[in-house]
Amino acid sequence: MNFTKFIKSKIVVIAVLVLVVAGGFFVFWQAKQGKIDLPVLLLGSRADKLGSEAIDFINKNLLSPGTTATLVKVTNEGSVYKIKIKVGNEEPDVYVSKDGRFLFTAAFEMKKSETSPSPSQELPKADKPDVKLFVMSYCPYGLQMEKVYLPVYQLLKDKADFEIDFVDYIMHGKQEIDENLRQYCIQNQNKEEFAKYLDCFAKTGEVDSCLSQTSINQTELSECVASADDQFKITSQYDDKSTWVSGQYPKFDIHQDLNEKYSVQGSPTVIINDQEVSVAERSPEAFKNLVCQAFNNPPQECSQTLSTDVPAAGIGSETTSGSSGGGCGQ
Repeated sequence: MNFTKFIKSKIVVIAVLVLVVAGGFFVFWQAKQGKIDLPVLLLGSRADKLGSEAIDFINKNLLSPGTTATLVKVTNEGSVYKIKIKVGNEEPDVYVSKDGRFLFTAAFEMKKSETSPSPSQELPKADKPDVKLFVMSYCPYGLQMEKVYLPVYQLLKDKADFEIDFVDYIMHGKQEIDENLRQYCIQNQNKEEFAKYLDCFAKTGEVDSCLSQTSINQTELSECVASADDQFKITSQYDDKSTWVSGQYPKFDIHQDLNEKYSVQGSPTVIINDQEVSVAERSPEAFKNLVCQAFNNPPQECSQTLSTDVPAAGIGSETTSGSSGGGCGQ
């Protein structure tokens, strides 16, 4: 072989390899900076695995029988993966944390607008404030807010009226219908036992174990659940997809009148003295201060300091140093 041709051929091969490697580094650097989206193939086995696990979880826990989600693509969104799925003719996005622990049905932009600052909150005052928290029982952020709500309820339950109400549609499958009905009835039977049950459920998610720790009459509870289900046509509307909100979300009409009155959009929604309020920091102490602002004459209990820790979203007793925002809503 001609020596000159041999050398030239080697130089060409090396040059091509350098371009391929450099191009690969550039693509992944761009993805890391969030400037481009990588398909599952390029993101690699981790994203592929999380995408498959998310689809499996959604099909087993969030969709009604006969409805199936399929994976469209996975893209890198910095600290989470955005997963586009296909359900029927819809292609909604869900989000999975990169450690694979959390699935989010919605994401919220936390960057504050420089041109549209949040309005200051001027709460209506009352001798005995009325505090309503609207949730979906399996919404991670609703659970987070319930863990904030409970210590304030225990502190001020004799000074203010507290109530857990339910958003008028569900996003987390049949288990959410069952749990919403159960909690609705327990609260109606005994608010103190409800607080005990809810504290246990929000931290462990163990329904049977949490019920056993209360003095709730199980027979009366079952009768109430069946009666409420029949009265508000909960299961019948779940079985009839033509009634679903936007064709995707089964209705849960137990507190429909309150949802309409306060224009409730998602979980959690806080209403104090008939006004929706924003809970910027989700800690018991911050929420206590908010409720105490709604008194004409704040009681002595308002001088007590509660925890400033922010509970983690979802079921569990952990706290977080991250965002205290977020919600579930269409």
